[in-house]
Amino acid sequence: MSINSFFKLVEIQTKIASLFPFLIGLLFVIYRYENFNVINTLIFFIAMLLFDLTTTAINNYMDYLKASSDSYRNKHNIIGQARIPTRLVRLIIFVMLIISTGLGLWLVYRTDLFVLVVGMLCFGIGIFYTFGPIPLSRMPLGEMFSGLTMGFGIVFLTVYVNAFDQGIVSLLLDGASIRFEANLMQLFEILLISLPSVLTISNLMLANNICDLEDDIKNFRFTLPYYIGKRHAIQLFNLLYLLVFIILFVVVLLNLLPTILLAALLIAYPVYKNVSKFNKRQIKAETFSIAVKNLILINGSIVILFLINLL
Repeated sequence: MSINSFFKLVEIQTKIASLFPFLIGLLFVIYRYENFNVINTLIFFIAMLLFDLTTTAINNYMDYLKASSDSYRNKHNIIGQARIPTRLVRLIIFVMLIISTGLGLWLVYRTDLFVLVVGMLCFGIGIFYTFGPIPLSRMPLGEMFSGLTMGFGIVFLTVYVNAFDQGIVSLLLDGASIRFEANLMQLFEILLISLPSVLTISNLMLANNICDLEDDIKNFRFTLPYYIGKRHAIQLFNLLYLLVFIILFVVVLLNLLPTILLAALLIAYPVYKNVSKFNKRQIKAETFSIAVKNLILINGSIVILFLINLL
C-alpha cells in the first residue's frame, strides 16, 4: 500500500474535525484552570489521532464488505479503487487499535480511573459506529453519536487529562466499593464550550448523509435524512448553525469564554452564504465541502480568538 492510498483509507483530510475540539479543550483548560500537562496532552493527542484513523479505516472496510454490488465497491471505495488486500487493511486496523489502546492505558496510569471509563465509552462508540450487524452509521443516530463523541468527548478528555486533580470528577475504589463524585457546574461548563464543536461535527455528518441519501438507500444505510426526509434534514442543517452562534453568545455572557470571542459572531454572514449554497444543491462533489468550510470557519475563529486572548 502506498502512503497516498493509506491517507485515503483513513481519510486524513477529515481529521481536522478532531483537531479543533482538541485545541479548544486545550485552550479552555489553560484559560479556566491554568493547567497544561505536556506529557499527558501529547499521549492523549497521539492516542486520539490514531483511534480516529482506526475508526475511519473500519468504516471504509465495512462499507467495502457490505457494498451492494462490485461496481459500487470498486468505484466508490478506496479499498476497491486501489486494490488494497483486505488482509492488509485488517492488519493496519489492528496495529493502530493496539497502539491507541496502549497509549490510553498509559494515560489512565498517569491520571485516574475515570479516564478509563470515558475512554472505553468513546472506543465503544467509535468501533460500533461502523462495525457490527447494525452499525450506528447505518441508523438515524450517526450525527448525534459522532457529534457528542468527537465534539464533547475530545474536549472533555483534553480538559480532564490536564486538570484531573481539579475536582471535576472523582472516581475512587474504596475496598469493595466505588465512590463517584462530580462537580455538575464544571461539567456543564465543559459541555457548553464544546457545543460549537458538537454541532459543527454533527452537521458535517448530516451534510454527508444528505448528499449520499440515494446511494445510502441502495446500500441499506438508513440514516437520519431517510427517516425525516431530505427537506427536514436541510432545515435541521440550517438550525444547527443558528444554535452555534446563539451558544457562542451565551457562553461569553456567562463569562465561560473571554469577551473577545464575541468577534466570532462576525463569521455568521459567510456561514450563512455557504449554507444558502448548500440549500440550493446537495451534491457530494460540489457542495459537501461547504460543511467542511463552515466547521473550519467556526472552530478556527474560536481557536484563533482564544489564542489571541491568552497571548
